[in-house]
Amino acid sequence: QVQLVESGGGLVQAGDSLRLSCAASGRIVSSYAMGWFRQAPGKERELVAAIGRFNVLTYYADSVKGRFIISRDNSRNTVYLQMNSLKPEDTAVYYCAVKTSVGVGRRSDEYDYWGQGTQVTVSS
Repeated sequence: QVQLVESGGGLVQAGDSLRLSCAASGRIVSSYAMGWFRQAPGKERELVAAIGRFNVLTYYADSVKGRFIISRDNSRNTVYLQMNSLKPEDTAVYYCAVKTSVGVGRRSDEYDYWGQGTQVTVSS
């Protein structure tokens, strides 16, 4: 059993920065791949960034590449998403997820555990 709790969302203006945190409890998940997804109203949930088990492989959506950075602190069982130069298009609920199988997945149905999400709103 893995439980995930996201934090760090909020209301910001375009150009601002936020750092999202995802704390895992119930089981050590440092050996699992982890990802950040987001879902805007009326749109499908999409992968924003993912990081592999050994922090060697990372993935970023084209829309956030160069602005967002995913990282993790294995000692604290926490994954972060640093979001810089935020745009109104980044407005969404952001979800942390864990993939227990081998590899870094890009599809939401490949992930096994999910947090409840944290709202990020970027005003223009």
